[in-house]
Amino acid sequence: MENKIICNCMQVSVADIEKALHEHERFENVEKAFDEVQTITHCSTGCGTCHSKVLDVISELMA
Repeated sequence: MENKIICNCMQVSVADIEKALHEHERFENVEKAFDEVQTITHCSTGCGTCHSKVLDVISELMA
C-alpha cells in the first residue's frame, strides 16, 4: 500500500495508521481499531472528510 496522507487536517499517513494499529493488541473489529487509531493519531478529528478513507485503510491493514 502506498504511503500517502489519508487525513489532510492532521497530516496522518498510511504508515501512521499502520504504526498505531501495531502498537496495540489485535482488534476484532474495524470500529474499535478506528477508535484507537483516532486516539493515537487524531485522524478524522478536524473536518471529518477522511473518516471513510481511514476506515478503508484500517480494514485493508487488518485483512
